[in-house]
Amino acid sequence: MIVQPVTLEGKCIRLEPLSLAHHAALCHVGLDQDVWRWITAPVRTPEEMRAYIETALAEQAAGTALPFATIERASGRAIGSTRYGNIDRSNRRVEIGWTWIARPWQRTAVNTEAKYLMLRHAFETLGCIRVEIKTDSLNERSRKAILRIGAQEEGTFRNHMITASGRIRHTVYYS
Repeated sequence: MIVQPVTLEGKCIRLEPLSLAHHAALCHVGLDQDVWRWITAPVRTPEEMRAYIETALAEQAAGTALPFATIERASGRAIGSTRYGNIDRSNRRVEIGWTWIARPWQRTAVNTEAKYLMLRHAFETLGCIRVEIKTDSLNERSRKAILRIGAQEEGTFRNHMITASGRIRHTVYYS
């Protein structure tokens, strides 16, 4: 399984390899705290956005992640980010996650298309036999969206993570 930076083209979005060149555009749309409500490590400042991107790129260099900037095709604007993570080549498995989308593009076709592009690439190009997705058990909107794309709920990891607010998160796993 060879995982390398790639651009995935859809009808309304393009997923392109994340880079520091996306920093300003992602700050413009991504410092709204509602965007980070369900993310365990929220981004609140331009410095935290830079650290977020740098961490994703370090994980890519280590071979454990492949991060993307989500680009609206009509405008060319960066409107969020997503990635493959927890890449396990020997078991031909990846996780899709770390997804955030600026508020004006939430509840549109953006997230569904991003997941479709990533799932298709994972199965058809990377040769994955398993793709995992997880979310906070309290994030009902995300849970419904994951089921709509055809994923199967597999179970809940209780007391899985501690959020930035100190809340103990239960995490629901899907594949």
